[in-house]
Amino acid sequence: MTDIKHAHTFHIPVMGLAFTIDSPLRVAQYGIDSVISIMDDDLIEKMNAFYSDKFKRPYQEVTQKMEDFRAKRITNYLNMMDSVITEKFESYKQELTEKQSKLEEFMSILPSTSGLKQKLQQALTAGKQNLSEIRSVLDEYFSPGSIDVNIMTKVDKDNFSGKEQLPVIYNDAHAALRGFAASTTKSSVVFSAGMNPRLYSYIEAFDDFYPDENGAFNKKIILKVSDFRSATVQANLLAKKGIWISEFRIESGLNCGGHAFATEGHLMGPILAEFRSRRTELEHTAYDLLVKALEAKGKVIPSEIPKVKYTVQGGVGTAEEHQFLLEHYQMDSVGWGSPFLLVPEATSVDPETRELLAKAKEEDLYLSNISPLGVPFNTLRGTSNEILKSKRADSGKAGSSCPKKYLALSKEYEAEGICTASRKYQDRKIEELNERKTELSPENYNNAFGTITEKSCLCVGLANSSYIELGLPVKGQAQGVVVCPGPNIAYFSKTYSLKEMIQHIYGEKSAENHSERPNVMLKELNLYIENLSAQLQTGGEMTAQQIKKWEAFKSNLLLGISYYKDLFAESKFFSKDRPLIQAQLSSCESVLLKMQAS
Repeated sequence: MTDIKHAHTFHIPVMGLAFTIDSPLRVAQYGIDSVISIMDDDLIEKMNAFYSDKFKRPYQEVTQKMEDFRAKRITNYLNMMDSVITEKFESYKQELTEKQSKLEEFMSILPSTSGLKQKLQQALTAGKQNLSEIRSVLDEYFSPGSIDVNIMTKVDKDNFSGKEQLPVIYNDAHAALRGFAASTTKSSVVFSAGMNPRLYSYIEAFDDFYPDENGAFNKKIILKVSDFRSATVQANLLAKKGIWISEFRIESGLNCGGHAFATEGHLMGPILAEFRSRRTELEHTAYDLLVKALEAKGKVIPSEIPKVKYTVQGGVGTAEEHQFLLEHYQMDSVGWGSPFLLVPEATSVDPETRELLAKAKEEDLYLSNISPLGVPFNTLRGTSNEILKSKRADSGKAGSSCPKKYLALSKEYEAEGICTASRKYQDRKIEELNERKTELSPENYNNAFGTITEKSCLCVGLANSSYIELGLPVKGQAQGVVVCPGPNIAYFSKTYSLKEMIQHIYGEKSAENHSERPNVMLKELNLYIENLSAQLQTGGEMTAQQIKKWEAFKSNLLLGISYYKDLFAESKFFSKDRPLIQAQLSSCESVLLKMQAS
């Protein structure tokens, strides 16, 4: 499934707001794709100012007083990155042509299956001084990594001018999409966190998302999904609008970083197997709908089905797991997220947080309720944000000043929206709680108080890491740093060079002794069993509907275990761990069979 023009078989997914905000500037010249969040236009503006100065690019500040400032900030930052990366890439190619040591080092970080690596080896074999041939190979087969962007579709706050609500196109996600569409980048937008029909309809306004007759696009769409059904529904919905999905990015529901969108017990292995067996059906159905829509709009119709990539991410940590996903499930690329938080050359993480991540053990990582979105959120104990937040709550000043308001989505108290992590919201909730204090036991009161005050200001906490690392001033109320690694970070214990991490991914040289690390599929299975167990222990009387849901969840997990027993018995991968894996699967099955909804 590898593309000869694609140097690598891994990508770096979006992480938080800031952790990958400048990753393309750090790694794209090596042919590595990475994804930035374009949710925080304030952070983006500061990054644009910083890097425009560093790379001697013209910079014109875009203030919040300007019309459509959010979209303009995003466009300007992407354009600056596009220009800088083009220059860095050409400079790097020149280095590879002129310095054999650089070329050999570059080839040492390419996978053995790389078509580019094979072409370069052929050129070297033909003649050590054959510089023109090497340059010719690089020009034809080597391209920079993509500057992809992420939009969480549900983070689409209404915006106001005074008390007057602005048109929908000025909503946060809509403006972000417009900013990306107007940029010079030839890259992809990753839509995550579910479906937003209004936003999907807005895509139709931009010509760059439509194909040419060869099925090529100036701007592509990547859909992050957790199961085949969701992929089908969204692909068909967009195809009916004349919009094509160029990549399905399948992410584990629980074995991931950031927000966790658990499936109903459907495990990664069976999900990937369904994508492998039904991808042709998915593409043909969507293409038929696409042709009808393009025809109705008078747009160019591609002569054949445009290329579709299938990628996967979530908890991958060894070269064998990486290769297994590529070969067995015919994936085009594997996302490596959390381990790259420990690679200073690739991500923007302040030293204190990076050290905390390196020391993290399994028990330090947990699925929290700190996100104002009300979605479970993977995080780490002992962050500076957690400490500061607790101090404020204990001193009677719970909540954040909420300077950015990107997650001011609750309409419980006012039409303009309010963030559940804000002091304004938490003060009202605590006041309401105190009115009922005499009716509650101390334990129930403390639990209710904790539920209110546990929300964190993600808008600031997920951005501060970049400011600290780059030496930029952190203004306003102290929020510290929020970090959102997946459980996989527990098995990586130090900082790594970019070369070390890449060679670990490709099995050239292991960066860690992973003999005690659970297999990626087994880890996810155990996370789902823990999730089901937690649901069954919520207390209170259960409805028939809840019992039915939990039984379906349990049944899906048991089906997944049965699938894995067959898979690992036959696969050429993980053969040395086969007895242990089968024993672990039987143990998980036994635990599940004993679980009952009470």
